[in-house]
Amino acid sequence: MVLLRFAPSPTGALHLGGLRTALYNHLYAKKHGGKWILRIEDTDPTRYVPGAVDGIRAALEWTGLGYDYGPGRDGPHGAYYQSERLDLYRTYARKLLESGHAYRCFCSPDKLASTRERLARTGSNATYDKACLHLTEEEVARCVHAGESSVVRFNDDRLPERDVATDLVFGALRDAHASLPTDPVLLKSDLFPTYHLASIVDDHEMGITHVLRGEEWLPSLPLHLDLYASLSLKPPQFAHLPILLNPDGSKMSKRKGNVSVLDFMQRGWEPEALLNWLALAGWGTHHDPNGRPPSSGDSQAPDSTAIMTLPELVHQFDLSALTHRRNILDPAKLEYLNKHHLMRSWKDDEATAHHAHRIRELVKLDFPTSQYATPDYIAKVIRVLQGRITNVFDVPSLAPFFFVDPDYTSSDAKSMIRSVSTDEYLLALDTTIRFVEKIMVDDDISLVATVIHDVCKVTGLKQKTFMTALRHALSAMKTGPSIPEIISVLGPERTVARLKNAVSIVTSKI
Repeated sequence: MVLLRFAPSPTGALHLGGLRTALYNHLYAKKHGGKWILRIEDTDPTRYVPGAVDGIRAALEWTGLGYDYGPGRDGPHGAYYQSERLDLYRTYARKLLESGHAYRCFCSPDKLASTRERLARTGSNATYDKACLHLTEEEVARCVHAGESSVVRFNDDRLPERDVATDLVFGALRDAHASLPTDPVLLKSDLFPTYHLASIVDDHEMGITHVLRGEEWLPSLPLHLDLYASLSLKPPQFAHLPILLNPDGSKMSKRKGNVSVLDFMQRGWEPEALLNWLALAGWGTHHDPNGRPPSSGDSQAPDSTAIMTLPELVHQFDLSALTHRRNILDPAKLEYLNKHHLMRSWKDDEATAHHAHRIRELVKLDFPTSQYATPDYIAKVIRVLQGRITNVFDVPSLAPFFFVDPDYTSSDAKSMIRSVSTDEYLLALDTTIRFVEKIMVDDDISLVATVIHDVCKVTGLKQKTFMTALRHALSAMKTGPSIPEIISVLGPERTVARLKNAVSIVTSKI
């Protein structure tokens, strides 16, 4: 069985890049009948943010990415916080020390800084001069006994033999040891591990078969494979996911901009649309990681604006179809996907009712004096706005006239009435009032449309003039639902009252 893990650090809110990593782990695991773990990499106490883990879990729950094991979901692979596994890392560090693949370093921070400066002045790419590598056992024992602070470093003079690094996305990789720091630290002076040691130990101990993580870890892959080989452990398969970029081409970061998942939730975006957007960012043409050209039988990746649910994403997910290039997240695509996910949901009365409840407090906040902020009424409004809604939180701004009286002083209202004379305006409204009062007792849109059509014929006005007059009186907005739809939501009494009010405003100015 395949077993994957998503291992965020609790250093802040879960951002879009992290969510995409979790999503791809979920898709790959479910596609192959496997499971995935949520593991919290909290080995840097200085960067820990209280509440971050709860935020990560809340974001995953909101998007429907349910991990199989992790905090709150015990299983055979715990503990799921790295801070609760410190003895394990120290055990593996001792193994590396005993085999000569690691050594203790007692250099102070000041000495290390001066060493780096000295090496840089000589034009060396080295970041450490290995001063402690050749200490004798007696010298090491004396320093330890004296309580001197130390770290454990990997000895890159004794690199083990291993296979060439291969990635499931990027294929065979060139040797990148030159880009690594000299003898990287594995165990810090506070006895907490660095990511390099903790991740390979946990992935082995938990039985992880595939590691899907961000491209930023690709340069560290040689070190991680060296550690597996030094400990005589079989490594998992690795797949590094190309970095997501902001629209301006800059790297997406939790430290810049509104990229927090919970921020998207609070701004009204649909979780299905957000996952759809992230999944298709970088989902390109099928390719073979070993460089073989695609055959005619290879499946093509979905279009970047294909509307897909989470089960559909699982069904179609193909790791070999991920592109190598970094991907810009286009907000316009999220808007398109969100609108169409909403349009799918409008077909379900329960889903519409759910959305009505979601935005009820927003409607009450925007229109505190309105008596029409009930879920049933808001659901009616949603039904006539359907194709116009990109984000469900847009409902109050799309059609404020459903909740409060129209604003006849707006520039929209003033400009739309210029083409209609006062006589034409009053004729349209007075005739409609008489018909609605006598005939209309039903809010069925088709019946309302028939009544309005008949009224227009009776007035003898051009349809455009007639409809402009009614739209002005009922909404004071140039765009929006059709006149029959507006009347069906307002109902006969509010429609008549609104038309009479408009008549009174116009006649008062004559």
